[in-house]
Amino acid sequence: QVQLVESGGGLVQAGGSLRLSCAASGRTFSSYTMGWFRQAPGKEREFVASITWSFDRTDYADSVKGRFTISRDNGKNTVYLQMNSLKPEDTAVYYCAASQRMMARSTAYWNHWGQGTQVTVPS
Repeated sequence: QVQLVESGGGLVQAGGSLRLSCAASGRTFSSYTMGWFRQAPGKEREFVASITWSFDRTDYADSVKGRFTISRDNGKNTVYLQMNSLKPEDTAVYYCAASQRMMARSTAYWNHWGQGTQVTVPS
């Protein structure tokens, strides 16, 4: 029902910024909660941020709070992750995801996943 394609990853120096985009296809996009997760080598996939379909609620992992901002444009079927003040520990593959559950951080509640985009912040 929902297909997700991420873009915008790359290599950026510490302190720099990147904006990730996730283009979604599917007629029911506006009814989903959208989120971003990341997975570093040798580590489990972890929650980064999410936004509900009605815009009124966002959620952030403590590690990115104040540096990352999630937003969405239902008209364009796109969700964004603005990443500022990047650190080497932010290096990971970032995945866009969709869930029919609100405010869920566990990957078990996210039904649809993109293929991921690499973000690298050299130390």
